[in-house]
Amino acid sequence: MRTCLSDAVAPSVWKASRRVLERCGVQVRVPRSQTCCSQPAWTAGQPDQARAVARHTIEVFAGPEEVVVPSGSCAGMVVHAYPEMFQGHPEEEAALDLARRTIELTQFLQKHDLDPGPSRAGAVTMHDSCHMLRVMHESASPRAALDRAGCEVREMPGTDRCCGFGGVFSITFPELSARLGEEKARAAMESGAPEVVSCDLGCLMHVAGVAHRRGIPLRARHIAEVLDG
Repeated sequence: MRTCLSDAVAPSVWKASRRVLERCGVQVRVPRSQTCCSQPAWTAGQPDQARAVARHTIEVFAGPEEVVVPSGSCAGMVVHAYPEMFQGHPEEEAALDLARRTIELTQFLQKHDLDPGPSRAGAVTMHDSCHMLRVMHESASPRAALDRAGCEVREMPGTDRCCGFGGVFSITFPELSARLGEEKARAAMESGAPEVVSCDLGCLMHVAGVAHRRGIPLRARHIAEVLDG
């Protein structure tokens, strides 16, 4: 599953995800007709609009295959919100089926014991996105993937703290969002690693943008790009 951000802003992320999977021997199919997972509408309190978008996603990804998502946020939306969103609706069983088959990229690598090979990256620090950590309840699989790729993970102070992006949160509360982003960028610098890595592109865009505006020399890359070498 391509995410909206990787599709519109950073195609390098979904392309890197595809290369990583194919290097592991996985046959990858990327449906051209897919659109948003519906998270923005859902988190903005518009369930009917979200449901209309999610129905399309359910139709596009019908079938027996696992749906691999390079985003803890989007994966979490499908895995946890779709069952709630469609409870009591005609699409309930299809939503539950898709939720069972959806998995975040590093979780998929860990589940199937897949090794994409060594990375040229050296030391990195890991930002645990809120959705990956608190919705998907996952922090081990990205670190396992980085370790397997030969990366040195230097933990930053408060790696589990929100970076301030939060989708529509950053629009509704821009000052607080920027302050949290700067705290995250400075914490990443404290780790001594030259770049911060995460499973969610939105977090990385936010932290990198704040770092640039504040003059903090920090590189940000999605974990798929790091694993791609």
